Amino acid sequence: MSQAILRTDRIDLVPLSDEHLEYEIELDSDPEVMRYLGNGRARSREEVEVIHPRRLAVADHVAGLGFWAGLVEGRFVGWWILEPPVRADQGPVEGQAELGYRLLRRCWRRGLASEGARELIRHGFEDLGLTRVFAETMAVNAASRATMAAVGLRHVRTFHLDWEDPLPGSELGEVEYAITREEWLRARS
Repeated sequence: MSQAILRTDRIDLVPLSDEHLEYEIELDSDPEVMRYLGNGRARSREEVEVIHPRRLAVADHVAGLGFWAGLVEGRFVGWWILEPPVRADQGPVEGQAELGYRLLRRCWRRGLASEGARELIRHGFEDLGLTRVFAETMAVNAASRATMAAVGLRHVRTFHLDWEDPLPGSELGEVEYAITREEWLRARS
C-alpha cells in the first residue's frame, strides 16, 4: 500500500516529496517553529537537506505511514506525520503510529493542525487498521498539547528523556497523549 493522498475541508495532504524541500527549509528555519523540537533552534538549509531523505524514508518502513505536505488552496502550510514508534518505551511497532505536525508560523491558530491531525487519525484507524495513535511533546508546549486534546487524544504519561543539551522547560519532562481505535469509534458514535 502506498501513501494515500488525503483531503479535509481545507487541506490537501499529499505525500511529502522532493518538491517540498524548499518549504521544509522555510519551516525548519523559523526559531519559533523549532522552539520545542530537537535542540530548540532553527535549522540551516544544509541540516534540512540531510533530514529530508530521512523524512521521505518513513514511508518505506510501514505501508501507508509517512510524512504528508499540507496544502491550502495550493499553498504549503506545514507537514503532518504518522510514523512507526522509534523508541523502545513507545511500545511495539505493530498496530500503532506516532502522530506529528509542524506548521508555518503564519498558519498557526487557524485550526489547521487539528484538522490535519484528525484526518491522519481517521486514516490510521479506518484505512490502515491501526489500534493506537499517540503523540508526544515537551510538557511546556501548551499549544501542541491543546491540539492533541482537541483531536481526542488523552494524556497517558509524563516521562523524562536524557538530553545532551536540554531545552528550557525540559526539566518538566515530555508528555504522551494517545487514543485507541475503540476510543475513537466510541467518540464518533
